[in-house]
Amino acid sequence: MEFKEILYNKEGGIATITINRPEKYNACTPVTIYELSQAFTDAWVDTSVGVVVFTGAGDKAFCTGGDQSIRDKGGYGGTVAALPLEVGWQQVSLLIRTIPKPVIARVNGYAIGGGNVFQVVCDLSIAAETAKFGQAGPRVGSFDPGYGTGDLARAVGMKKAKEIWYLCRLYTAKEALAMGLINAFVTADKLDEEVEKWCRELLEKSPTALKMLKYSFHGETDGVIGISNLGVGGLGMYYETEESLEGKTAFMEKRKPNFSKYRNK
Repeated sequence: MEFKEILYNKEGGIATITINRPEKYNACTPVTIYELSQAFTDAWVDTSVGVVVFTGAGDKAFCTGGDQSIRDKGGYGGTVAALPLEVGWQQVSLLIRTIPKPVIARVNGYAIGGGNVFQVVCDLSIAAETAKFGQAGPRVGSFDPGYGTGDLARAVGMKKAKEIWYLCRLYTAKEALAMGLINAFVTADKLDEEVEKWCRELLEKSPTALKMLKYSFHGETDGVIGISNLGVGGLGMYYETEESLEGKTAFMEKRKPNFSKYRNK
């Protein structure tokens, strides 16, 4: 799989997805977003992957949102697969929230605007001490009406979330940790080591339990989609049972299924 604006690597059960536009502080174009959706989908279906790390190239920025240089009246210029950037952004956010594996944001610098939204929707966030966080929407004529507001409020509380969005201030990693915006921060030279440590701890855990926990966390807040994801996760486990296979086998053998023996299990 070849990409132009991201890097994608899989090794030892860890898929690492990197926005590769350091000269633009990892601001995204429609191409970036499309490629992110491809990488997250691949990490979803690859059974060798147990955890995903999401980060940005270089040491200046994790992601600073959409590339303002290609934005004009009506949105961001250029589309990929007929999807404008703002729509694709929500789709990538949805993938991060629903991929049945933990996603860790490795925040190596600025996480601003859509970049902060990305790290918010990740399951866990580990930052360099030098990282900065904040929203920029009202300052640049934009806003996030979905996960970037709802998930942020659930993470830091409604009052703080409104402050972050309305005032567009920047917050240090220490402040982000105190408000519940991230899980941990370390010195920049220890960031990779810390992320690796968290990944290895996750890889020691039951993948089915982690999947169902992830779906359970969003089951209440995501309405029918949240309940559907939780239900489909359970359906996947049911397909592994002899009871489920009895239904399929009976259909193929053109007979009535015998489910009575499973009622006491």
